This record gives sequence, C-alpha cells and structure tokens, in this order.
Amino acid sequence: MLKEAIAQLAKDVHQTVINNRRYLHAHPELSFQEHQTAAFVKARLSELGIPWNAVAGTGVVALIKGELPCNRVVALRADMDALPITETNTVDYASQYKGVMHACGHDAHTSSLLGTAAILYSLKSKFGGTVKLIFQPGEEKLPGGASLMIKEGVLDNPKPNVVIGQHVMPSIECGKIGIRKGKLMASMDELLVTVRGKGGHGAQPHQNIDPVLIASHIIIALQQIVSRIANPNNPTVLSFGKVVADGAINIIPDTVRMEGTFRTLNEQWRSEAHVQMKKIAEGIAESMGGSCAFMINRGYPFLINEEKLTEAVRLFAGAYLGEENIIDVDTWMASEDFACYSQLADSCFYFLGVGNAQKKIHSALHTPAFNIDENALALSTGLMAYIAVRQLGFAAETI
Repeated sequence: MLKEAIAQLAKDVHQTVINNRRYLHAHPELSFQEHQTAAFVKARLSELGIPWNAVAGTGVVALIKGELPCNRVVALRADMDALPITETNTVDYASQYKGVMHACGHDAHTSSLLGTAAILYSLKSKFGGTVKLIFQPGEEKLPGGASLMIKEGVLDNPKPNVVIGQHVMPSIECGKIGIRKGKLMASMDELLVTVRGKGGHGAQPHQNIDPVLIASHIIIALQQIVSRIANPNNPTVLSFGKVVADGAINIIPDTVRMEGTFRTLNEQWRSEAHVQMKKIAEGIAESMGGSCAFMINRGYPFLINEEKLTEAVRLFAGAYLGEENIIDVDTWMASEDFACYSQLADSCFYFLGVGNAQKKIHSALHTPAFNIDENALALSTGLMAYIAVRQLGFAAETI
C-alpha cells in the first residue's frame, strides 16, 4: 500500500533529514546569498542520483521522472534563505553566524524536500510522470526568489500541472497540518515615506515647519484607509514599524523618514489604496507647509489555494495523517512569495505543525528563540511524497 510504503521510507530517512536540517540551521545565509546552502542541496541531490540545474543564481531545480506511463508534472517547492536575527537558542546546532538565523524554518523546508526527494527517487519505478523539485532563494526579500525563478523558466520545461508548498507553523502542534482553500495569505507592499519641513530650535516652533508633527498627522490619517475607505469585506492591514526623526530634545529636524507595510487580499483594492495613500499623505504635508515623498515598493501578490486542488490535498493529507490531524485555518495577513506561483499555476500551500507545548517549543516565526519539534520532519517528508504521487494520478493501492 502506498501510505505504508511511504511512511516506512519517511521513517528510514528521518535521521538524515534531521542531520541536514541541523547543518543548515547552523550555517544560515541571507536572501540571495545562499551559496553554501545551494551547494549543500546540489551535493545531496547528486548523492541520490537526481539531476539538477542552477536557476536564478542560488536557486536549484531538479527532476525525478517516474518510470510508468504518465504525462503529469507535480512541482514541490522549498525556500532556503535565513533572516537577519541573532539566535538565542542554546542548542548545539545553533547558528554559527551572529546576526543571521533560520528563524522562519526554511532550513526545515529545504531538508524536508531533500527527504521527500529521497523517498520519491526510491519509488520511481512504481509511479509515472515527473516531480519537479524547486529549491528557491530569497523568499524573505523583494523582489523575491519565486519571481526570479519564474522569469528564468521554472514553470516551464516541463510545465507543472500543480505546485505544492508547505511552511512550518509553531502555533500548530506537531503531527497536524493547517490548510485552507481559496485566499490564504495577503499581498505585501513596502511603504517608504519621507516628510520634509524646516528644522530649527524646539523652543521656537513658530519659526519652523515641523516634519515630526506632519508625519504624526499622516500616520493617523492613513488609518482611514483601513477603517473608512476599505470595504470591510476586504481584509486590510496598514502598519508603520519605523519612524526616524533624527533631531534631539530641543532640535526639530528637517526630515522624518517612515517605513511601513500595506497588505490586502484584493488586487484591485490594492492598486486603489496605493493612490489613496499617496493622495492623503501628500495633501496633509502640503496643507501644513511641508512636502511628502511617498514611495511604494510593490511586493508579493496574495496567495490563493486553487479550490479543487486544495480539496484533493486535504483528502490525501487526511488519508495519510488521519482526518483528526487536519486543521482548517483562517486567512493570514502575513505574505509569502509562493503567491507568485499561485497566481500562474494551480497551487496549494499548507502549514506544517512544528509546535510542542510539552517540550516548550512554541516561539513564533521571526523570533530569536524560534525552533521546531523535529518529529515533524518525518511527517513532512512522507506527506509531501504521498501528495505528489497521488497528484500524479496513482491510487493508494498501486504501491
């Protein structure tokens, strides 16, 4: 039976997957700098006998061709980059590079896909079609590695019928996955705002044009985008996380710089909101005697799980894990450049539970104490292999 065969193979490769994950965790690399990581992936693929090609600099694409008749192609994606965070975990595989850490679990994604590759390669005489393995750089930084790999043809030659991805989620207990059909994750835009006035002595505000005051009004007024301009049925987030007014106690600066993010799940509204934000900010600055340069770096689109595919993946996951271990999740206003694949091909992205309350493994993504329950790495490899074979059209009884 397919499930039992894959589960045993997942068990067999589990320790290797753990070892690979720990090596990658100890040697993290920032977006588009994943040279050691890519070399590691290439070496592991070569050891397995799986041919690969370098794509988009540090990206890697590999193919596993089944030996039975089938024309379908299933793409499986993992991202490889780390974050500019200093790790606080005291584990023996903690990051060896100060200020760089796998705080988003991409080490787990990469090692897991290598494990899935090993499972599928050992079964290639039992199924047909092609599995395309996408090891992607630069998910954490615009323009995003997905868009670059797509430009270089990762969705061609051969063209995948579906693209599948997974992401670790510490808020979900190990042994479970979270899934949702339709819109899942938000688009993401970077807001870079410069407010200019006329600086001077803090005790003589009447002689100045205070950019700090102008910036404050802009931040408050822009919340109208969410509370009064957006349709309440369109989830929308507008947040500023960085405001730099480099004056002093008694010095009003000439300039204030602000950085923020805008997220939504509707592309038409997204474009309309861009116009509204600039109009509001520039109008306020002008009315108060200053000026505002409002720049928007358009980031990833929203991520959508194709409904029929996601229903199938949910069914396969239930068969492999048990229906009680499948959680229906809500939309999440974080963003992911897997969305770029989802806009061009039928795609499904699900969340892999890696939390464990008893082991006190629950730190959130993008935090210095983030870690995973490595038991999830047996589940993740086998589940993705099972989904891939089923998506290639082979029934549960074929192996």
